Amino acid sequence: MTPPDVDTILTRVRFGSDGLMPAIIQQHDTREVLMLGYMDAEALRRTLTEGRVTFWSRSRQEYWRKGDTSGHVQYVRQAALDCDGDTLLVEVEQIGAACHTGDRTCFDADQLDPAVIEAE
Repeated sequence: MTPPDVDTILTRVRFGSDGLMPAIIQQHDTREVLMLGYMDAEALRRTLTEGRVTFWSRSRQEYWRKGDTSGHVQYVRQAALDCDGDTLLVEVEQIGAACHTGDRTCFDADQLDPAVIEAE
């Protein structure tokens, strides 16, 4: 497997004014959305080259690699930028819970029931 040309990938990324971009984390085989985190250029570089998801913690102002303290690891299977280059989709093999609450995903609780509009 050839390592990604991260420098070329980084030229396509449009980071926000804070230097970050959202990264949607999805289970690769079931397509279940697990969580949302934020990455700067270095976190993206680490994610693409190390095969483990790395985020930038906005609250702690430091890098954190999912699973280093919890054991709930995210192994990268694929990654793709959206059409604008400002959001990343990372498909992973999730080991254990993705959410800091211990839930499988960060989106399990409090399902919202929006109004359903019938197509004409």
